[in-house]
Amino acid sequence: MRRSTWAALVLMLAIGLLLLPTSSLAADKQRIFDEAGLLSDSARAELETLAASYSETHQTDFILYTTDREHSVDAKRLTQDFYDERGPGYNKSFGNAAIMTVDMYTRDVYIAGFYHAKEYLDDARIQKVLDYVAPQLTNGDYAEAFRQFLERSDYYMSFEPGFNPDNILFKTWFQVAVSLALGALVVGVMAYRSGGRVTINRQTYEDSASSGVLAHRDTYLRTTTTKTKIPKNNGGGGGGGGMTRGGHSHSGGGRSF
Repeated sequence: MRRSTWAALVLMLAIGLLLLPTSSLAADKQRIFDEAGLLSDSARAELETLAASYSETHQTDFILYTTDREHSVDAKRLTQDFYDERGPGYNKSFGNAAIMTVDMYTRDVYIAGFYHAKEYLDDARIQKVLDYVAPQLTNGDYAEAFRQFLERSDYYMSFEPGFNPDNILFKTWFQVAVSLALGALVVGVMAYRSGGRVTINRQTYEDSASSGVLAHRDTYLRTTTTKTKIPKNNGGGGGGGGMTRGGHSHSGGGRSF
């Protein structure tokens, strides 16, 4: 009798563990790896909570990795090696992940998307995220930079791949402006037509038999050539996606700050 009771309890415990929501397990996972010591304890805890929330929403681990150790590789390779060595993923090792690496030794930042994030956070969208992140890093506001990475990644990953949510055609203010302009045009046309049509024109009084061009002359003045210097883009995005040494393909982009 006792054996059957214990067996039943073990079975119930096993079933309970299997039914435990993955979100509670995911919340205990570390996603902020601040090896450079850029964050306070409170900021790190806040970002861990935010990363866990977005990870659950997109079934993708959002990871922040900072380092200040001396090395001879770029931020892209650091990100690739981080993925190969630690194998992050939402519900399995080497799974869906979006990683932002901040290299304080070279003052570079690189963002990579693996698997699901590679599609929803492609190279173009990563550059848009960097537009928000890089200025904060330059100003030394690291907590805000990390928050921008999480929030902007969440924003862009909410849209299907290939869709550009920043297209002006999809902006509410632009749609309102077009609607108002079309409305004004319709009203103007209606007002014009309601005033009657003018039937008199130049042909009313023109004698076509005696009218015409008497003479014309072309006079060459000079030729002017102008030169415009094309400015260099010193702070543009770089890096692109690639393949880790472990064989994992990813999207990517990076900048200096």
